[in-house]
Amino acid sequence: MNTTEVKTRIGVVGTGYIAQGLSYILKNDNALSISRVLTRRNPEFVRDLAIENQQITNSTQELIDNSDLLVECSGDPIHATEVLSKVMDAGIPVVTMDSELQLTSGSWLSKKGLITEAEGDQPGSLTALYKDALAMGFNPIVLGNIKGFLNHIPTKDEMNYWAVRNGISLEQVTSFTDGTKVQIEQALVANGLGAQILQRNLAGIECVDYQDGAKILAEKADFLGVKISDYVLSPKSPAGVFVVGKHEEEQVPFLRYYKLGEGPYYVLTKPFHLCHLEIPKTIRQVLKGGGILLNNGENPQISVATVAKRELKPGETFKRGIGSFVVRGEAINIADYPDHLPIGLAFNVVLKRSIEPGQIISFTDVEIPESQALLAWQEITHQK
Repeated sequence: MNTTEVKTRIGVVGTGYIAQGLSYILKNDNALSISRVLTRRNPEFVRDLAIENQQITNSTQELIDNSDLLVECSGDPIHATEVLSKVMDAGIPVVTMDSELQLTSGSWLSKKGLITEAEGDQPGSLTALYKDALAMGFNPIVLGNIKGFLNHIPTKDEMNYWAVRNGISLEQVTSFTDGTKVQIEQALVANGLGAQILQRNLAGIECVDYQDGAKILAEKADFLGVKISDYVLSPKSPAGVFVVGKHEEEQVPFLRYYKLGEGPYYVLTKPFHLCHLEIPKTIRQVLKGGGILLNNGENPQISVATVAKRELKPGETFKRGIGSFVVRGEAINIADYPDHLPIGLAFNVVLKRSIEPGQIISFTDVEIPESQALLAWQEITHQK
């Protein structure tokens, strides 16, 4: 008798680049199937998803009713927090490819149930590499990201060109270019894996060969006796992640033979991250009971502050901080700037006073709308 295997129903929040790619990779999967995709747009106008139009919904409840596991990839921490709060209250596990959401409200959401970042983007890929390093007996002291280009104040014309060329949103390409994205990613890694940062805005070692920059970071970490999360700026290096670790002295001849050099710092590299293609790995791990790959931890120490790109005047407004031409993000220790405005909360902001270029914007400098994400931040950081 023929039987039809019932596939696990995967709900998705977001209809952008990652959601599109995921819909195609799961189209012919033998165990996973996208059941619903949540959007705030008119479903009739959503294109480039490998599902039927009736599977696209504006209803969070419909999403919940038709999902066994949820993938969140909207890039909007405010909206995503509202949705995931309801999803997790319904007992549904969540996989994110959204470091912005994780850093903003992930710690609060983690108290509701299982929420994990996926392998594929840099934080998840770096965590998988870190766990491999631990399994091989290394003592990781640097958790690193390889960045190829940085321009803190790009022009809108430049960003429009690259957005169209690469098929991603203007906000995304701007946050990649001005450094906000790498700051968010490495802050998440620090919180999730118990690492520290060397300084505000990270060190971001410029180098030709990323391994040279990685070893400079290792020397700094070793001198301080801490594990750090940071990045290198190396235009000709692969778009990947690395871990620098130390090992026991008796392993030196073996590691030399394995082409890892003379030590004492050994650079382990994953020279790619394939985003949506790797999300199913994390989905399957969760469904098998494998638990959390990475989240923002219960007691985050690192945040990404909102920093002015230019002089700002009282009464000025901006709709979005991440990917903005007005502000960008810099990683900071929360203890050093307890009143800072996290860039993940910088939506529909109205300035109350003048801000100088390079200045960190605080909550007392702005008016922002109430949201579940704001309440979550206040609860986690005890700012109520």
